Amino acid sequence: MTKPTDLRAKTDDQLGEELGNLKREAFNLRFQAATSQLEKPSRVKEVRRDIARIKTLQTERTRSDAK
Repeated sequence: MTKPTDLRAKTDDQLGEELGNLKREAFNLRFQAATSQLEKPSRVKEVRRDIARIKTLQTERTRSDAK
């Protein structure tokens, strides 16, 4: 799980890269779950929440830039 303070320290490019990595991981976890090969089911929830944290931070930044 990524802490919000760690995410705020990253640049927009780093956040975009991290978001891409998490989306790929979520995709792989969905496939593992479908084939009953998922070792750590709680990881799915963690990845989804990390994706939401990054998207929220990106939205905050775009809204603050627009003002």
